[in-house]
Amino acid sequence: MGAWQSYRLRLQRKRWLVRAFRKRRELKRIADRTAQIRTDDLLLLCTQRNERVRLPYFLRYYRSLGINHFLFVDNDSDDGSLDYLAKQPDVSVWHTGASYKRSRFGVDWLNWLARKYGHGHWCLTVDPDEFLIYPFCDTRPLRALTDWLDASSIRSFPAMLLDMYPKGRLNEQGYEPGQDPIEIACWFDSGNYTIRRNKRFGNLWIQGGPRARVFFPDQPEKAPALNKIPLVKWHRNYVYVSSTHMLLPRGLNLVYDEWGGEKASGLLLHAKFLNTFPAKAKEELERKQHYAASVEYRAYAEKLEENPDLWCKWSEKYINWRQLEILGLMSKGNWA
Repeated sequence: MGAWQSYRLRLQRKRWLVRAFRKRRELKRIADRTAQIRTDDLLLLCTQRNERVRLPYFLRYYRSLGINHFLFVDNDSDDGSLDYLAKQPDVSVWHTGASYKRSRFGVDWLNWLARKYGHGHWCLTVDPDEFLIYPFCDTRPLRALTDWLDASSIRSFPAMLLDMYPKGRLNEQGYEPGQDPIEIACWFDSGNYTIRRNKRFGNLWIQGGPRARVFFPDQPEKAPALNKIPLVKWHRNYVYVSSTHMLLPRGLNLVYDEWGGEKASGLLLHAKFLNTFPAKAKEELERKQHYAASVEYRAYAEKLEENPDLWCKWSEKYINWRQLEILGLMSKGNWA
């Protein structure tokens, strides 16, 4: 990278930091338990709206992995999720009625919370329908992974988004609060992915899976990006640029090996496609608060009128992380 481009990226990072500082005024404390955060705690950051049905299992799952404290931004929920979060002993939650779109889709809010509370901590940034898995996650807590990353002087850990879906129509099986969504959405696409390198930021750009296959069959280049870097040893001068797809400084995005080997990586099991999804997609389309004039949610709304079956004859049923490593979707790298 040339000196001029490097300088421009540094300026951009400073702009995002200033923007996050200004956007802090949109956040109202509802339950602030951040005084409980200890020096070595693992933190989770999340923006949510009307996800009450998902929250019980989401919290249980990440507590079991070893998350010590949750930092939530509630974007004007009206389903009781804000009250539910405020009552949780390991959760701090802020409310905002401000525009999700004008906060760069929640990134500004989470950048501010990470800057204020996450400095020096391993921070995991995910949505309520995303479930991190990583090598040895069935036998080793998240702390084991972060300790190894620290010992290896690695500051960021990637996890591709793996869209999970049921076999059959989306409305055939009802999802209940507290239920593991992967019990229903237990199928995935194992091979139809494209990968290219973003020259400016240095990250990989991955697309494909059932969303490209079903919702964007004629324009796969418009399908949502699946590359994410959700786990970062945070520093107050870091910022997410676009969701958790990429960060600044640019070096945090170099989570792959260009010279033949494989770096350790995980996956985010993405349990979006449940019977709750059609109503959620309709709500988000009406709000018009998503990227590119909500083109993604327009595609969802049009296809969901047919009540599609995302399953196909090439679908794979999820077993465990070892299966996904064999398929080449994640790697343990040199973590033994």
